[in-house]
Amino acid sequence: MSAYVTAILQGAVLTVGVSLASLLVAIVLGLLGASAKLSGRRGWVALGTAYTTVIRGIPDLVLMLLIFYGGTIGLNNALEWMGSEATVDINPFVAGVLTLGFIYGAYMTETFRGAILAIPHGQIEAAWAFGMGRTQTFLRITAPQMVRYALPGFTNNWLVLIKATALVSLIGLQEMTYAAKQASAATRSPFVFFLFTAGLFLVYTTVSLMALRRLGVRFSLGAKRGTL
Repeated sequence: MSAYVTAILQGAVLTVGVSLASLLVAIVLGLLGASAKLSGRRGWVALGTAYTTVIRGIPDLVLMLLIFYGGTIGLNNALEWMGSEATVDINPFVAGVLTLGFIYGAYMTETFRGAILAIPHGQIEAAWAFGMGRTQTFLRITAPQMVRYALPGFTNNWLVLIKATALVSLIGLQEMTYAAKQASAATRSPFVFFLFTAGLFLVYTTVSLMALRRLGVRFSLGAKRGTL
């Protein structure tokens, strides 16, 4: 029994790694997607809109399997077409991170876009009038306020992303859900191991909520609070 618990705990560490790496990819794609949709350029707006529309309309599981299996087949066919005899096997960790990051990048796009739109445009125009460049304006004016407006949606996306890491067990990555399934099959005690895994997920989400709430308080200093 203890060996299976140890395996689940080791898988829990891998789950954290997948979650954080996927979050980083999602943030980068979210910022790029929001910039594209707010650029005012028809081509970039269309690309950003297509990204968020398509990705949010396809189930996470389908995308996971499509990228892992379809990506492997596609790369090997491309290599064969180029006359190479080499074969490619996509690492499950890389496939899981890229897929989750790609999926939740679409949700982060809308979160960041809404947060940027909530900032009065006059502040940005004032920064330009004082001679600030676009990068300096973003870092000193837009980004700090964007964080405050984006945190509620960001928190929700992050919590869902953590739970979605369970999907990577389907492509062979031995995170804690995979370890729990193996332990359940070996001992025929699925309730015990899946309940333990659920508890670990609950710990992750609870700690995340506490940390993000503290961050929200920090970025809300000096902001006016509405009256009920």
